[in-house]
Amino acid sequence: HDLGKMAAVQWRSRGRNYDAELQRCRSEAFLVDFGDYHPLKPLIVTDTKSRRGARKGSTSSSSSSSSSAAPSDPLSSMMDGTDPLSMFAAANETPAMDLLRKRREKEEEDVGADFVPWSSKRGEILARFTTTEKLSINLFMGSDRGQWNQFFTCSVSDKVRTRLEELDDLEEGSQKELLNLSQQDYANRIEELNQSLKEAWASDQKVKALKIVIQCSKLLSDTSVIQFYPSKFVLITDILDTFGRLVYDRIWTMCSDSQILPENFTSEDVNDTAKETCLNWFYKIASIRELLPRLYVEVAILKCNRFLNKSSIQEILPRLTAMIRGIGDPLVAAYARAYLCRPLLTEMIERCKTLGNNALLLNSVMRAFRPEFVAARATDFIAMIKDCDESGFPKHLLFGSLGCSLSSADPPESERLTILNEAWKVITKVRSPQDYINGAEIWVEFTCRHFSKREVNTVLADIIKHMTPDRAFEDAYPQLQSVIRKILTYFHDFSILFSMERFLPFLDMFQKDSVRVEVCKSILEVFIKHQVELTRDPVILNAMLHICKTMHDSVNALTLEDEKRSLSLLIIGFIRVVSFGRDFEQQLSFCVEARATFCNLEPVMVQLIHACAAYSFITIPSLSSIFSRLSLYLLSGQVALANQCLSQADAFLKAAVSILPEVPRLISVEGKLRSSESFLLDFINSFMATLLVVPDHPEHGVLYLVRGLLNMVQDYTWEDNSDAKVRVYIGALPLLAAMSQETFLYSVPKVDSNETLYGGDPKFLSEINKLCETLIGQILDHLKILGREEQTTRRQSTLAFSLFNVLLAHGDLRNNKLNQLSVNLWNLSHKHGHCETRFSVRTLEHIKHQAQQLDMAHLSDTVQRLALQSRT
Repeated sequence: HDLGKMAAVQWRSRGRNYDAELQRCRSEAFLVDFGDYHPLKPLIVTDTKSRRGARKGSTSSSSSSSSSAAPSDPLSSMMDGTDPLSMFAAANETPAMDLLRKRREKEEEDVGADFVPWSSKRGEILARFTTTEKLSINLFMGSDRGQWNQFFTCSVSDKVRTRLEELDDLEEGSQKELLNLSQQDYANRIEELNQSLKEAWASDQKVKALKIVIQCSKLLSDTSVIQFYPSKFVLITDILDTFGRLVYDRIWTMCSDSQILPENFTSEDVNDTAKETCLNWFYKIASIRELLPRLYVEVAILKCNRFLNKSSIQEILPRLTAMIRGIGDPLVAAYARAYLCRPLLTEMIERCKTLGNNALLLNSVMRAFRPEFVAARATDFIAMIKDCDESGFPKHLLFGSLGCSLSSADPPESERLTILNEAWKVITKVRSPQDYINGAEIWVEFTCRHFSKREVNTVLADIIKHMTPDRAFEDAYPQLQSVIRKILTYFHDFSILFSMERFLPFLDMFQKDSVRVEVCKSILEVFIKHQVELTRDPVILNAMLHICKTMHDSVNALTLEDEKRSLSLLIIGFIRVVSFGRDFEQQLSFCVEARATFCNLEPVMVQLIHACAAYSFITIPSLSSIFSRLSLYLLSGQVALANQCLSQADAFLKAAVSILPEVPRLISVEGKLRSSESFLLDFINSFMATLLVVPDHPEHGVLYLVRGLLNMVQDYTWEDNSDAKVRVYIGALPLLAAMSQETFLYSVPKVDSNETLYGGDPKFLSEINKLCETLIGQILDHLKILGREEQTTRRQSTLAFSLFNVLLAHGDLRNNKLNQLSVNLWNLSHKHGHCETRFSVRTLEHIKHQAQQLDMAHLSDTVQRLALQSRT
């Protein structure tokens, strides 16, 4: 193909009717009537088949939906309990068992929200107490006659001994020792034993079930891996709980001959059969040889005492407590007491009241029980704390434990002020600054949660009073930061927050720079999150400017870029919510102060330029980032244009063009050097889009800004082997074609652009055409150069195809030379086989579609020529 012939071209822009083109591009809209059907509507099938008198084989039915035959959702349809597992469970559940299950559920509800379910503690303990050491399980299930004595003492009645020997004959013995188990393996084996217990019970192997429980209880005597012991305790007491529940349920179902036991039954309502069975279990357990399993298994069925006597548990607790004294290992004994006391919350409180030196026990109760339980009884706890001996356990620690619960659970409203006063009376008397701030930090949350700024201000004043002498605050920064966080959690109205007299003096105690900045950042983060409305409140502005200045002044030569960026974003967030409405003098005054205060953070300067147009000429040149300056000059020019400030718009846009040569070939992006070419091309394209609506200056000639931009592009030192300059030229052709139209694609309200100034003047159009021809000549020259080397033919193909598309979209192809040029470019783009077939096919289809329009009929010949060239 002769590229020399391509240069002999006369440009003509094709006329555009933008409104008509937009209408042709829109999809045809139509309404769809679904009737009563909706895809999200639940499917309801109504069967109207008549069962009476219906003829054999009749299939008549109607449905409320056309899709009535669709199968129903199998998951939803099983929600009514008709799935196989639910039906099987229901069939095997007796009425007595069903009632027992419902009563147990009701008991759990009646306990109330302040009761700590074991399930919630269980997970916490298992997650906390872990080990990497190897564990072992040693189980022995005797099977030979007489082996029962391995478990039970022989000092029992003949009747009981005979029964035990008979039961022993039913058992298949085994001895198993599992060594080198990981923690997860250990848990899995214990769970298997739990399942074996349930299976043995279900198959009426009660002795096997009891042996499993005894053997598992014996495992609690092993404290060799002491850090895992709490988790072992949890896993094994699960088995004990299962056993206790099974025994209780069995006896309960045997209790009445003719009717189900009432909810508040006594031992008098229990029949002899059930009592004998219950006694039998206690006899078996009493005969266990070793103390630890005998204790644990009896505690597991402790609730069964209700079937035997009225006083039930109360008489047995002292005996069991005394038994625990026989356990030699203090850790094992402590956990045995924990298992005995775990249902007994109220009883523990009563014991705290009656015992002397009970401060440690009282503290443990407040720490262990659910906060709701403690909060509901906060006044009682305070009374017990006041009665404690100060020398044994400091009262401020007890109030700290109480405050931890009250920070997340609410006591009765009428008691809150009394609680706060009683607590603060004790805390404010603490002499040690560290002990004082530990307690004060806890009670700050209770104060913020339930009281106003007055009480919080009083607390802050007290903290300042205690922590200022001898600069005690220097050793308490974590606690003081916690106080700030808690205040910010509950006070989101910053006009109230900053009106607290002692808040800013409290901040002054943070005199270590790093801590001070972190506190200021936390305040600003909350402010940005919750200050959704614009503000001009002087209290807020003065305080926030002080906080932001503290952050800004921490920046030095060693500050990391990420930290500068983080601080800048926070300060910008503050600036954005400040507005004085139509009071421009006040707004300008604020911007002036902000610019002077935050001069070391460039992103903040950029934000202030966005906020105040007066800063554009003065502040933009001071920015170090070249692309920040370019984008701000362009944005400022657009804003000036929108406000009919034409001379200012010209000045901004000329300034942008003038600094284009300063763009370096490499720029730093996220700490890495990258080519600036793609960023520069993006800016130039945005710039050219703005130039369409910028009117020519009367003293500077036609298209002076366009020519100035293109001259800068011509003179710029592009990278070696770069096509960027030619891409700019190709991108400039659509701009010049748009300037040739009688009506522009878009305009600025109240601004007369070139379409009005020139009104389609032939001289103006001639200037555009000449400039287009010059650009095309430059592009074609570049294409010739690319065709000289084999390795550059792909770039030649890409650029030729781009120019072809521009001619197709914006050139008047009724001009024979321009039409021929387009065909030659098509051929050139396909010459070396680099153009993708799918793009070619789509382009031809588009041209065929365009040719169907009346004003584009001339494209039919072009389509034929292109198709012919493609085949050849």
